[in-house]
Amino acid sequence: MINLQKHPPTLAHAIKELNSEAEFCVRNEDIDDIIWNDNTTPISKEDILAKQVELQAEYDALDYARKRKAEYPSIEECIHAILDDTLDELQVKRQTTKNKYPK
Repeated sequence: MINLQKHPPTLAHAIKELNSEAEFCVRNEDIDDIIWNDNTTPISKEDILAKQVELQAEYDALDYARKRKAEYPSIEECIHAILDDTLDELQVKRQTTKNKYPK
């Protein structure tokens, strides 16, 4: 399943992607204010920022999917469409949303 993060990636996300075991504190989302704890080997600022740019690009590329998900019919609506034999109407709603937010 695709990870549709609701929030853009932070410096902490980037650090954890580079080293999932890292122990650190980032103050005010400031690259110059990272405290490395428990003997964690510091990661270069350049590597952290590069990873954050990469994660941001992945996040941005899935914007259409987050928008679609917000407007797609709910599971409850899908069940009712099945039970009420209105799947065609439901599919029109889904297709309208897909057309509104293309890949």
